[in-house]
Amino acid sequence: MSTLVLVFHPHLEDASRINRRLVEEARRHAETITVVDEYAAYPDFHVDKDHEQQLVDAADRLVFEFPFYWYSAPALLKQWEDAVLTSDWAYGNAHALAGKEIQVVTTTGSPADTYTPEGRHHHTMDELLSPFETMADHIQATWVKPFVVSGVADLTDADLDRIAADYVKAITA
Repeated sequence: MSTLVLVFHPHLEDASRINRRLVEEARRHAETITVVDEYAAYPDFHVDKDHEQQLVDAADRLVFEFPFYWYSAPALLKQWEDAVLTSDWAYGNAHALAGKEIQVVTTTGSPADTYTPEGRHHHTMDELLSPFETMADHIQATWVKPFVVSGVADLTDADLDRIAADYVKAITA
């Protein structure tokens, strides 16, 4: 199985200890995982639809990786969806992603227990990520359980090593 990881982090190289470590781990498995830093590729937000569609066509699993900002993803991911997931390619008269797997990998500053009906955010991560699941359903892709790393400020290096190993297993399982 080939996995395409599209990373949507506006500060991947200079401010992201967690996502940067996950990307480093994924890149160690280049025989089955392709990683694209979308903010580095499109700092002007002009997404190359044809190129991105070719990348998606070549993969069995598409992973959207991003920090969880204000209960959603960074803006470039929405721009990517609007530019790439076009009618008569992703939906409508053609379904280029039919049968492919789609997964979200996201990181949160808040601890996991705050993403419950009783917690500070009053919603679960599954609820908050439901637009991605709905998108996957609409384009006839298979939704894969998200990989969520919570409470990132409190992670030790040992925690991060364990999480990075679990991450690679999760995105290639």
